Amino acid sequence: MSVHDLARLLRRRRWAVLTGAGISTDSGIPDYRGAGARPTSPIQYDDFVSTAQTRQRYWARSLLGFRSFGAARPNPGHRALVTLSDHGLTTVITQNVDGLHQAGGSRSVVDLHGRIDRVICLGCAAVSSRAALQQRLEAANPGLEGEVPASRAELDDTRLRPDGDAVVDRWGDFVVLPCQRCGGVLKPDVVFFGESVPAARVATSYAVVDDAEVLLVAGSSLTVMSGLRFVRHAARAGKPVAIVNRGPTRGDDLATVRIDAGTSETLTALAANL
Repeated sequence: MSVHDLARLLRRRRWAVLTGAGISTDSGIPDYRGAGARPTSPIQYDDFVSTAQTRQRYWARSLLGFRSFGAARPNPGHRALVTLSDHGLTTVITQNVDGLHQAGGSRSVVDLHGRIDRVICLGCAAVSSRAALQQRLEAANPGLEGEVPASRAELDDTRLRPDGDAVVDRWGDFVVLPCQRCGGVLKPDVVFFGESVPAARVATSYAVVDDAEVLLVAGSSLTVMSGLRFVRHAARAGKPVAIVNRGPTRGDDLATVRIDAGTSETLTALAANL
């Protein structure tokens, strides 16, 4: 199928989009499962909460990843969705934590899995800036300075993950910092593997799908139920589902329109067609 088929499906309709890691690959953030993706062992929520050593490992890796992750900028796919908001697009539901939809200009965004640029305290629930914590972590861990690249361009993609985590070789002496307000444990304000998406956020996403006439999936393999459930929900309601992704997805059998291609070129072409 082609972009023309997708344009015909969406024209003069209200529609929502569910985006995944594939929409940010052109910004230099690697996919979890795309071609060339490096096998990783993500830190699990229960391990992070229960052991200080796991938190030490995580924050050492995050210090490396955030320096490069924070250098990413919106790509043509993100910008095309801003244009498409004048052509029926109501809301972006994103599984990404990079904040690039908002940086690109999208106004109605549901951050399903949270935002990597925020930190939350597990003790007092205070939310603070990840950039501010980065400065504190670097000051407290000067020994890692030579291992941390100065920009995204200096970091091999095989060492970076879509959630801002990265491979780091030395972390045994890493100094983990507490919440400045209560001394509690700090956690990035993102949904870890093994952690549930907040119920209110899920309900908001379902409401977005209910309000739309069509659901478009862009750059997600739908491997995890976190995103697949909205595709199944739309299909059960008799609403057309369109999927743009490189490679197969778990929702392909439910798709009215299926395009095997990159999101940047496809969404840019869609904006031109609509």
